[in-house]
Amino acid sequence: MDNVRIDKWLWAARFFKTRSLAAKAVSGGHVTLNGHKTKSAKTVQAGDLLVIRLGFFEYTVRALGLSEQRGPAVTARTLYEETEESVAKREQAAAERKAMNPQGSRPEHRPDKHDRRKIRQFLKKE
Repeated sequence: MDNVRIDKWLWAARFFKTRSLAAKAVSGGHVTLNGHKTKSAKTVQAGDLLVIRLGFFEYTVRALGLSEQRGPAVTARTLYEETEESVAKREQAAAERKAMNPQGSRPEHRPDKHDRRKIRQFLKKE
């Protein structure tokens, strides 16, 4: 196997849960192949550089292996290698997002019936 469609490769490498989601991301411009926006029928070869935007994060990976079938996560990680700059950038972005969270930590659990009654009573007093 010399080359694989980019949407199949993204799905097999477990960047997207379904192949159709991978195809939508490629056609939406969230994936670039060797610095160029591409279509989902474009092929990936070993050694290609991909930039993948998932939510708030951006992964820069080099394709090491090819696969048309989705396998276990351990096997999927052998298909690519993330660049060190990408890892550092993602960690920095995660730290910035965490620092921007004004609420601090999330509550341990949702309020139950008793807690909701207390909240309503407290709010009525004001």
